[in-house]
Amino acid sequence: MEETIFKIKDLDLYYGEKQALKKVTMDINKNRVTAFIGPSGCGKSTFLRCLNRMNDLIEGCRIEGSITINDTDINSGKMNVVDLRTRVGMVFQKPNPFPMSIFDNVAYGPRCQGIKDKHLLTQIVETSLKQAALWDEVSDRLNDSAMGLSGGQQQRLCIARAIAMEPEVILMDEPTSALDPIATAKIEDLIEELKHDYTIIIVTHSMLQAARVSDYTAFFLLGEVIEFQETSKLFKQPLDKRTEDYITGRFG
Repeated sequence: MEETIFKIKDLDLYYGEKQALKKVTMDINKNRVTAFIGPSGCGKSTFLRCLNRMNDLIEGCRIEGSITINDTDINSGKMNVVDLRTRVGMVFQKPNPFPMSIFDNVAYGPRCQGIKDKHLLTQIVETSLKQAALWDEVSDRLNDSAMGLSGGQQQRLCIARAIAMEPEVILMDEPTSALDPIATAKIEDLIEELKHDYTIIIVTHSMLQAARVSDYTAFFLLGEVIEFQETSKLFKQPLDKRTEDYITGRFG
């Protein structure tokens, strides 16, 4: 029996008068990779940002319906947003390392949480970089600027930075769209490894990537989830004609 981490029920999201998400309902399972696919502007990134309340930062954004993480409503007064974003980390489309050393990038979050012990910070940095498959490439230059890393290395550094906060979930918004095929393959291999310890939710514009890395896939269209099921079933036997049209390239 799969264990559910997020339960989303009848989620509507509005930017002012414009409705961007309509009655989104799904359960997201723990230690699995869930992919969101669909044409540009269909709501997949907007929905991803609901899961750690990043949309709170957008003026005029209003949400109805419910999202719970381990049965706690994330939009209720009981949920501390800083705690939520610690539990639900985020990796963005474009690598965004801080203009500081590789070590300080990874140690930044733990330091903000009040960890001052140098030995403990060193341990966290090493473990996080190893989990992000970057340690072997940077272990001898931790004091060098992160800005000197390649794009693929910077993205893995951002994943290490998220891991250092010991999240339960890692959200990834098109994490390989700015990377070359070799760097993309490394991130995909990494996602496969990370799901043993974390729940991964990825927005991707590449259906091939969704098919390769995810256990479950949701197909979004015009703010609605048209279909959500195991990835292998969704791609081989889609239940909805619109899903079939999209994955066979008839539109989108």
